[in-house]
Amino acid sequence: MVLLLAELLASWFDPLLDPAAVARSITFRTAAATITAFLISVCFGGRFIRWLRTRYREPNVSPSPHVRELHAEKDGTPTMGGLLIIAATLIAAGLWGSWKEPLFLIGTGLLLGLGTLGVVDDTLKVHRPELGGLSERAKLLVQTALSLLVCAGLFLFAGGVGWHGELYVPVLGVTVSLGWFALPWVVFVLVGATNAVNLSDGLDGLAAGCYVLAGGAVAVLSYVAGHARLADHFGVPYVPGAGEVTVLMAGTIGAALGFLWYNCHPAEVFMGDTGALALGGMLAYAAIVARQEVLMALACGVFVVEAGSVLLQRACYKRTGRRLFKCAPIHHHFQLSGWPENRVVVRFWIVGAILATASLALLRLGAR
Repeated sequence: MVLLLAELLASWFDPLLDPAAVARSITFRTAAATITAFLISVCFGGRFIRWLRTRYREPNVSPSPHVRELHAEKDGTPTMGGLLIIAATLIAAGLWGSWKEPLFLIGTGLLLGLGTLGVVDDTLKVHRPELGGLSERAKLLVQTALSLLVCAGLFLFAGGVGWHGELYVPVLGVTVSLGWFALPWVVFVLVGATNAVNLSDGLDGLAAGCYVLAGGAVAVLSYVAGHARLADHFGVPYVPGAGEVTVLMAGTIGAALGFLWYNCHPAEVFMGDTGALALGGMLAYAAIVARQEVLMALACGVFVVEAGSVLLQRACYKRTGRRLFKCAPIHHHFQLSGWPENRVVVRFWIVGAILATASLALLRLGAR
């Protein structure tokens, strides 16, 4: 909206005296979207939590009796706080993003689609606790369908601006054409990222804080991909329009920061699947657009390890009848080992910050 107004003003002034030139800058709009989303989350978070408290209280349910005992005080905490994140993102991105850019519109559609899936799942968990939410198969089917729609959108509407299903290998500086393998690849990355963030949402502030760090790194990657001179400098593929995805990512980062204001220990609200699935999808989408899935995996290393711990736990138990960890995801393993919740969360944040920095350092190593 602001961009459209700036373009209108530009037609009235001489280019050298254009007062709206700064509003058309990706850098300015990225910062503005972050601040706008943060302020919306913080200013309206209290009222929204009070509204959730009367309708959506999450029961303390866990397969592990030890985890249920540790989290006894969390019983009845309002959930579905992801609605606040999505709303703040959409308002901020709507104000500062370009609605003419296909990549921006596809990302917005994905955010809404995954958010809707999360709302259904969270609603069932609260109002039909005996069901435990949607089944894993149902969620995977919907996630796969949304991933295929994203892939189709990228081929049909964004192929003309440089997206043809390619993967960039950092350090080596090699771009690999995926061809038809782009379909299962996009599904794998999107479904994997959404579930990885969702599995990490088990302690106060863990998922939101790690998302801010990983999302910041991925936003930088999409910004570089959408900037012709920077892309050439770093030797990465140039993707026209990727800068608008940076604005959308900035909205999610600001919204997640504002949400963290209320989600830090002791949490006043949980994001639920509504927020976790949507945020995970945005990480994957921005990386796919920028062709930086490899560096995204490093920047999101905490989420990758969390998801990997669940897969390893299941595989080990089915094969040997023994558990590899005291409890999975791995943040519960550390909790059951005697670490206080705050210590687990802050140390995971520290690791997340190091991995996010390392991903940007590898981008630099691949520069010409």
